Amino acid sequence: MSGEKDLAVLLQHMEPVLNTGNYVFCTTENQMQIPDLSQVLFFFRENEAITLVLEKEIADSWKLEYIYISSWITLNIHSSLEAVGLTAAFANALKKENISCNVVAAYYHDHIFVASEDAGKAMETLNALKTI
Repeated sequence: MSGEKDLAVLLQHMEPVLNTGNYVFCTTENQMQIPDLSQVLFFFRENEAITLVLEKEIADSWKLEYIYISSWITLNIHSSLEAVGLTAAFANALKKENISCNVVAAYYHDHIFVASEDAGKAMETLNALKTI
């Protein structure tokens, strides 16, 4: 299955889910410095370094530095990687509430990281999109 492409359907049927825990963005210059890749939520290689997103407790135990503690929201609808407008719709809605978001589009779902203190308001905002 390639996922849903219709923006109206995506917005009407998406189910934002607030995952438990606190998550952080960290960097490392060497993949060999990652003790257990299975504990990393996502891994992205950039020119400057490798970006890791993982649970705060794991980053603390690995003594990795971070400056941003976030909550992780999954949009529980299988959105197509070719869908147009979904990211813009939720990013603009969050912007109106002055909520910063960092987005990861995975194969099945979109994942949104917001500052932990904004998680409740972000969930309200995302759920309100379903009624538009």
